[in-house]
Amino acid sequence: MNIILNKKLCLDLTKEKIPTRNGYGDALVELGKKNRQIMVLCADLKESTRVQKFSELFPRQYVEMGVAEQNLVTVASGLAAVGKIPFASSYAVFCPGRCWEQIRTTICYNNRNVKIIGAHAGISVGPDGATHQMLEDIALMRVLPNMIVVVPCDYEQTKKATAAIAEFKGPAYMRFAREKTEQMTTSKTPFEIGKMQVFKEGSDIALIGAGPIVYDCLKAAEELGKKRTKAMVVNCHTIKPLDCGTLLAAAKKCKKIIIVEEAQINGGLGAAIAEFLGENCPTPLKRIGIKDRFGESGEPEELLKKFGLSSEEIVKEALKLVNR
Repeated sequence: MNIILNKKLCLDLTKEKIPTRNGYGDALVELGKKNRQIMVLCADLKESTRVQKFSELFPRQYVEMGVAEQNLVTVASGLAAVGKIPFASSYAVFCPGRCWEQIRTTICYNNRNVKIIGAHAGISVGPDGATHQMLEDIALMRVLPNMIVVVPCDYEQTKKATAAIAEFKGPAYMRFAREKTEQMTTSKTPFEIGKMQVFKEGSDIALIGAGPIVYDCLKAAEELGKKRTKAMVVNCHTIKPLDCGTLLAAAKKCKKIIIVEEAQINGGLGAAIAEFLGENCPTPLKRIGIKDRFGESGEPEELLKKFGLSSEEIVKEALKLVNR
């Protein structure tokens, strides 16, 4: 893309596509070498969640729970109670989807230092269809007291986010995708929990996204530039706690906002932003995401287009809002 990016963040749009889940697996191996308190638990999905290498290198720090997600997170809570740092890994539709009450009661209520990892989230899971396309996880986890919610945008950021939540004391949820996705950040790009990143400056409208969909926001910003519309692009990798300072600055500068997420818009990133701005700085905005429906089977790219998550749809909605 021919687009001017924030040089301070050391961004690079020329690299090959890599699944974000690979960043999780690679980060765990590095963490396992440094800290013997790191534990990884999995619900019979070692290869899919990319924890297989960790299990081979650190067998005494790995627990295979089988297909038993309620047990997965409850055992993780017990390990945290004796000083371990457990990462409970499964598909997001099963964890937190199948074991939300156990997460609420055994982890969040007791403020246990457990890391819940939801893989294969969003409609880009593709042919597996609605039963495996978790779209409600952000809303489910955002509402829990003590829980933070992190949605990294690419491979490198997933590595950094994994290390960051390992250092964070308390419950954390991180979601990532299945497919190979574009790379935006590099090993030199900083990462801080609860701190939005302005990937591109702009003054006419702010495009705010979370996860790999941020790349589509950058593509949309490039097209908007050709139409004499200067779009700011913001990577909101931490949905809770929300970076209210950066959000407020973007709202005051651009005065109009588009929020893009590969999740239900009810209770998700867009809802979090709308809630804050509604109370602190009422701003015209449009939420682009899954609108109160389930996913369906199909190839990732065609599903993203059908559900209105393409860069073309972002451009169309942005121009509507700017010209309103």
